[in-house]
Formats: sequence, C-alpha cells, structure tokens
Amino acid sequence: MSDFEKKWYVLRAVSGKESKVKEFIEADMRHGSLGDYVTQVLIPTEKVLQVRPNGKKVVKERSYLPGYVLVEAALVGEVAHHLRNIPNVIGFLGGKENPESLRESEVKRILGTVDELEESGHDMIVPYEVGDKVKVISGSFSGFSGDIEEVNVEKRRLKVTVKIFGRGTSLELDFMDVEKE
Repeated sequence: MSDFEKKWYVLRAVSGKESKVKEFIEADMRHGSLGDYVTQVLIPTEKVLQVRPNGKKVVKERSYLPGYVLVEAALVGEVAHHLRNIPNVIGFLGGKENPESLRESEVKRILGTVDELEESGHDMIVPYEVGDKVKVISGSFSGFSGDIEEVNVEKRRLKVTVKIFGRGTSLELDFMDVEKE
C-alpha cells in the first residue's frame, strides 16, 4: 500500500499554529489513516539570538516560513481532503482541487537551508580564541575586562582572567556572558 509516489506539498496554516498542525498530522500518521500516505511533516525553523532588556542573550527557535507546513505525501483518494480539513489548516498552496507539488529544486533548496540552519546552530556567535580581549557583560563580574586563557568549544565555555584589585582572577564564563573588545 505504500507504493504510491510521494511528493512534497505545502499546507497553509494559521500563523503561529504550525506546530499544532504538525502534531495533529503526526498523531494521525501513527494512529489514523494517514500512515500509508504521509511520510514526513516539516516546519522550517531557524535559531535566532535575542538580547533581553536585562542584557541576557537567549537563543530561540522561530519559524523560517511562517504560516507554512511542508508535507511529503501521496495525495490519493481522500488524503488531500483529510489534510485540508485538519484544524488550523487553511488549505494547500497552489490549488484547491489539485494541489501542486513542489519542484525537486525547491525541495532541495528548502531542505538544504533547514539543514544549514540546524548545523550552524549556535554558530551565529563569533567563536573566541586564546589571547582575545573580552568584556564581561553579565553576572556579578559585569563590566570587567580580561584575557581569554582557555576555550572549550563543546561546552561553549571560556576561562577568562580579569584584574580585580590589581590581582588576576580566573573566571569560567559562557560564550554569551562576554563580548569581544
């Protein structure tokens, strides 16, 4: 039964409800009738660095294409009708009666962009090197400057020596707790 040709389609969803649509489709894939016809559901997201008013940096995930959910499916029989009638779904992009599938080049571009964003992850923040001068921007040592003595890329931590009352004091800080001078 799973010999049907599956293509990528775009469902238009109520903005902000993309994850609800994805959850509903995935639940229907596991327990309902969509399991043989739908193989993947994807919400393209990206990681964004936000600075809160208190100065703390936070990495959040947001929708890269708001209002759209990508579905790899074989639209045979009532599958298109079933997907169209999921709560918070407005319809298919490209046609009401016969939805148009994405071209292979579009799929590769979108999936490639999503893979790049996932791989880069937190690399939006400039990596530091031993010897760089940095300023502490959060915590109890905020405002102090120092030199990087050690960099732990896996844990995203730095060992920084700052001068306090004329003496060098070693601190272990997160990448997001400092900025380059």
